[in-house]
This record gives sequence, structure tokens and C-alpha cells, in this order.
Amino acid sequence: MSDSRRTISEPRGQRPDSPGAPAPGDRPEHAGAVPAGKAGAPTGGARGGDSASKRDEASPLAGEPRRADSAEIEGDLDELVRVAAQRDEYLALAQRTQADFENYRKRVARESALAQERGVAKLVNELLPALDNLDRALAAAAADDPLLEGVRLVRSELSAALARVGVESFAPLGQKFDPALHEAMATTSHAGGGREDGTIVEVYQPGYRLGEQIIRPARVVVAA
Repeated sequence: MSDSRRTISEPRGQRPDSPGAPAPGDRPEHAGAVPAGKAGAPTGGARGGDSASKRDEASPLAGEPRRADSAEIEGDLDELVRVAAQRDEYLALAQRTQADFENYRKRVARESALAQERGVAKLVNELLPALDNLDRALAAAAADDPLLEGVRLVRSELSAALARVGVESFAPLGQKFDPALHEAMATTSHAGGGREDGTIVEVYQPGYRLGEQIIRPARVVVAA
């Protein structure tokens, strides 16, 4: 009775001892196999759901790089603005320094020229008495005096030296009297002489000037 039950429980068409039958411990190759197209391959709906869920999960993280880039750009712009402001400040400082130096250079040149003029004027003031004496000697010397030519040569060389440093003499005979340029030593009446009042009729000593600076005014006689 037990033998017949065992025989019935065996699969039909295969016997344990028949050729090609699998051993009792062997596992059929197709055992537990999943049909093609189903193994490990999610359906279209599953794939769509997974993609949506991934996008939902990645969307907060995707915004972080954008915010970081925006913050970095804003930081770069602030740095550029700061550097531009600093550049403008340095440029203004350089321009002010250049202007101050240019003003200083002009002031020094002007003061140097004035100091030179003062030095020349002081020297000429020391030499003018000698020139006046030479003029008197020339006026008083006889025409046949052997020293006359020598005195005239010394007077000429001294006048040329003064002219080389910018000093010039002026004798305003016949001009209108100007107290800024002339010194009236005396007045005289020239009735019927055709001279207007205030006209210089005689020059005692010529005047000397250096540019616009009067070293010595001309000493004159004025018609009254």
C-alpha cells in the first residue's frame, strides 16, 4: 500500500531512475525563473514614479548651487565696486599731489626769479654812483684829454654788462612827468617855449630799471 502511494506521488512521465531525470538534489535551471521582460525591469509606471520622486528629491539641492553662484557674483561685484572707489580715491590723491607740486614748482621759480632780480638790483645800486662819476668825468674832460677814450671805454663796458643782466637806462626828456618813474629835482617856467606844464625839460641823472622794477627813478627838471 505504501509503495503504490509513493509511485503515485512521483511526477508523471519521469521516474527517478529514468535517463535524463534530474537528481533529487539538483535544482532545475528554470526553477524560480522570472519571465522575460519582468525580471529586474520596472514597468513604465514604476519608472515614471521613480523619476518624479528623484526630481522632487533633487530640486531643493539643485537650487543650492544657483544661490551659491549668485552670492559669489554679488561678492565679486562688491569687491569691484570697492576697488573702483579705492582707485578713484588714489587717482584724486595723485591729481591733488601733482597740482600741489606744480604750484610749488611755479612758486619756487617765481621766488627764485624775484630773488635774482633783488640781487641784481642791489648790485646795480652799488654800481650806479660809479656810473654817475664816469658820466661826470666824460662831461668835464677836455676833448684832447688822453684819458678820455679810456674813460669812455670803461663806461661803455659797464653799461653793456648791466644790459646783459636786464638792466636798462632811460632818460625821459620831453615826456610827461610820472612820479612812479621820475624824481623832480626842480621846476622851471618856460613861458612861450611851447612846452606844456608837467613836461620834463632837463634830465640830471638817467633812471635805471630791471624789467618792471625801477631801480632808480630818473632825476629831472619839470616845466611848470
